Amino acid sequence: MNKIYITTSIPYVNAAPHVGFALELVQADAYARHFRLLGRDVRFQCGTDDNSLKNVRSAEAAGLPVADFVNANADRFEQLGIRLDVSNHEFVRTSRDSRHVACVHALWNACADNGDLYRKAYEGLYCVGCEQFYEPSELIDGRCPEHRIPLELVREENWFFRLSRYGDRLLHLIESDGLKIVPAHRRNEVLALLRRGLEDISVSRSAERARGWGVPVPLSDEVVYVWFDALANYLTGLGHGADEELFNRYWTAGGERIHVVGKGISKFHAIYWPAILLSAGLPPPSSILVHGYVTVDGRKIGKSAGNGIDPNSVIDAYGTPDALRYYLLRHIRSGDDGDFSAERLEAAWTGELGGQLGNLANRVLALVSSAFEGVAPPLQKSDFTQEAARLPAKVAEAFDAYELHVGLADIFAFVGEANRRFAKGAPWVDAKALAGDLTTAERKATGDRLGACIAEQVYALAVVARCLLPFLPRSAVALHGRLGIAVPEVYRAPLVIDGVKTASEAVLFPRREAASRHHGKAPPQLLPTGGRG
Repeated sequence: MNKIYITTSIPYVNAAPHVGFALELVQADAYARHFRLLGRDVRFQCGTDDNSLKNVRSAEAAGLPVADFVNANADRFEQLGIRLDVSNHEFVRTSRDSRHVACVHALWNACADNGDLYRKAYEGLYCVGCEQFYEPSELIDGRCPEHRIPLELVREENWFFRLSRYGDRLLHLIESDGLKIVPAHRRNEVLALLRRGLEDISVSRSAERARGWGVPVPLSDEVVYVWFDALANYLTGLGHGADEELFNRYWTAGGERIHVVGKGISKFHAIYWPAILLSAGLPPPSSILVHGYVTVDGRKIGKSAGNGIDPNSVIDAYGTPDALRYYLLRHIRSGDDGDFSAERLEAAWTGELGGQLGNLANRVLALVSSAFEGVAPPLQKSDFTQEAARLPAKVAEAFDAYELHVGLADIFAFVGEANRRFAKGAPWVDAKALAGDLTTAERKATGDRLGACIAEQVYALAVVARCLLPFLPRSAVALHGRLGIAVPEVYRAPLVIDGVKTASEAVLFPRREAASRHHGKAPPQLLPTGGRG
């Protein structure tokens, strides 16, 4: 169980990425980094869903060849991950990755060999935005319940997958937590769907309707349905159907297989995907972490709504990805919807990151420099240092519970306590007193008191820096550097601060006025948005 394979979903590339998908990227990245710090063997994959009909129609509307349109937007998604310091090993583009067709065909043929694919004439209502058929009973005022748009009537003879065969097995799998779905209310939604019974699903479409774009059905002139195609990406990056070494290591040989997805596509990952895998004789995922939507003024971000926030403009405006990472991971509850606000982002940057952590680090290091020539004094155990030592376990509990916002809240509650203790100890008074006339006994007592206060604050900052590594990697590494301590490979590495040589200051989160002048950047911008939904 030492192995961890973790993935994001793969977004449609019908437009540029928005801040809603940035949420998924940084959540998954926080987990990947956390697992590595636990000493686990981690494989982390992202990618793009290039083969959807939604992409084809957007390319047509833009007057561009589909391949050119898809490649340009896929580049934007890949670059966003880089700009957000996302630490994925693999980025799979389903239209360009030479392994992907082999992987899809391997899954298709395995399902066919198990008797789970058959031909059927079908007529149904289809939403291109969701890339799925809906029953009339699922509609809201005759429209898609997700996008609130009219549906298209589709009549085709397609290949169908016997999803109905797997209802009972999926029910048992999820009820027994063989497939763990978090949070609980998302698990309950999936169980409710299963208890109502499953219908078989179409897994192909005509080449004409697909405009010839997508993975071809084996020995056919049809195209594989985009969800069968897209879900296979999780195995493409592991080499299934080609070089099986990584596939055997991270998928079939035990360990954990974790998908981080949005609530709008939980059904596909919790029902369709494990059923396809069971049909193919492969293990299902072990966990699905389901986040909510990022909203603006309570409305879901969407292209038609015109309310998307460009994550690149946020990164540019603050000169670091950590402003956006912090907001998304702390101020949006991990499993629920959460509102994005430029004003609240600014308050978080100025009041929490800068005002609490940055200000404390700067004041502590200034005193280490002036009173101890930049060398941290010896640490003495106290109730406060013991509280600091308990912080990593509290953060780990938040990861276990899929409550990343709680983990960051715990870290900053401790930072608040450190600030209060620093203010109460008033070490600057002792530092000033040492520059005056004191008796030998007074000088020793004052120096010991000052040293104890400063040492415990350096230790507290070192613990905070370590706990922040999964959340704010760039700022956490910078704080390690200012404190003169090495960035650990694992949480359990010894943390020694006695005698470390510190920097004289730590301006980790500069005030926005100064940052804006320095970077010459505008505030976050609205943009037409892409992504699933």
